[in-house]
Amino acid sequence: MSLGLEKLATESSSHYDNLEKMSVRELLVNINNEDKTVPHAVEKCIPQIEALVSQIVPRMKAGGRIFYIGAGTSGRLGIVDASECPPTFGVPHGMVVGIMAGGDKAIRKAVENAEDDIEQAWIDLEKYKINEKDTLIGIAASGRTPYVVGGLRTARQHGILTGCVVCNTGSAIAAEAEYPVEAVVGPEFVTGSTRMKAGTAQKLVLNMISTSVMIQLGRVRGNKMVDMQLTNLKLIERATRMVMNELKIPHDEAHALVLQYGSVRNAIDNYKN
Repeated sequence: MSLGLEKLATESSSHYDNLEKMSVRELLVNINNEDKTVPHAVEKCIPQIEALVSQIVPRMKAGGRIFYIGAGTSGRLGIVDASECPPTFGVPHGMVVGIMAGGDKAIRKAVENAEDDIEQAWIDLEKYKINEKDTLIGIAASGRTPYVVGGLRTARQHGILTGCVVCNTGSAIAAEAEYPVEAVVGPEFVTGSTRMKAGTAQKLVLNMISTSVMIQLGRVRGNKMVDMQLTNLKLIERATRMVMNELKIPHDEAHALVLQYGSVRNAIDNYKN
């Protein structure tokens, strides 16, 4: 039985052929030429992204969380975005959560048939006591992954805000989401390899969602990550330079403030001239 993949833009034939006959330079140039089209596809989605973010922010201010669900590359991208929020913005672990079909072991190694289970996503989400303050964003290049479809459908039945990031129009996942984002990037350089342009588009959209939400929540001051976690020497030095520049004080004094107060925000707010 056909799955109808031939109708999907992400499964359509590459604009290039005989890839194995190309030189390394030709391969790199052609991949790059395809990649250049991705930001333009994402640009067309800005109104959709804006609508979703505008719904997320008040829920987050009321104590809500963001959940990402996906399978394969899409699931991994959600986990990456979620895992980077605490160190970048100083928010608690669990404020943004990435869940993928097959569980954490699927991050490194594919779990057979995990994405085809339409019930499992809700089972996974229930472990976090997901509720109506939260937002669920399904990620799937194809827009048809059963794991994501089922999760969004059940979440919506429970009054949870739903969004998605897909790379085809008119998809089953977009139909289940109140606020779909459809970044249609067209054929991949290697036909069907959606870790390429589709994955790049999804990463860009997730960057836009989480970063704009965190800025709206006050987690950036000016253009600086004033709440970033100081987990290594590089970040301590970055924080020191931020404090130096903001307070117009010497390096050693700024460094001491950063170590004393534990963040750029606290160092600046507690500084006494």
